[in-house]
Amino acid sequence: MILSDQDIKKMLKQGKIKVEPLEDSQIGPASIDLTLDDEWQFFKEQLKKKTIDLSKTGFQTAFKTTRRKTITLKPGQMCLAKTVEMVTLPADIMGKLEGRSRFARMGLVIHITSALVQPGSNNHQVLEIVNLAPFPVKLHAGMRISQMVLEKLESPTTKPYRKFGSIAVKQ
Repeated sequence: MILSDQDIKKMLKQGKIKVEPLEDSQIGPASIDLTLDDEWQFFKEQLKKKTIDLSKTGFQTAFKTTRRKTITLKPGQMCLAKTVEMVTLPADIMGKLEGRSRFARMGLVIHITSALVQPGSNNHQVLEIVNLAPFPVKLHAGMRISQMVLEKLESPTTKPYRKFGSIAVKQ
């Protein structure tokens, strides 16, 4: 079952889910808008000239981090961006990250493939943003660029992410 704005507000009030910081205006009919932080990650320059063996190179060593209020993504360029909001979910709620249509219509992919926010998560979300437009685009810290849809599981997971996860636990 996908949670409506009423369900989301009720669970926030009860403390079952936490999204911090959060303004009431970020809650849509069936989602919560998430905003960009000022932390961005770009591929290291030296990697752009090599063939990368993904069985030997992880994303943790492939990126350099920078903090800026505004960045410009060139056509075809990708970056990782963190959300301002810390999302905490119980073992019986999962989330799904989606882009917002206003940005998709301008050629921006907000989340390539790993859109699942695992039940039991307690972290900031990392977005994989790609510019598919034929022109450069500017992104700004504070933009409401993504939305998270929440779904109730039939039964709680026995492997909540904050206990069993490995990579995104420290985000």
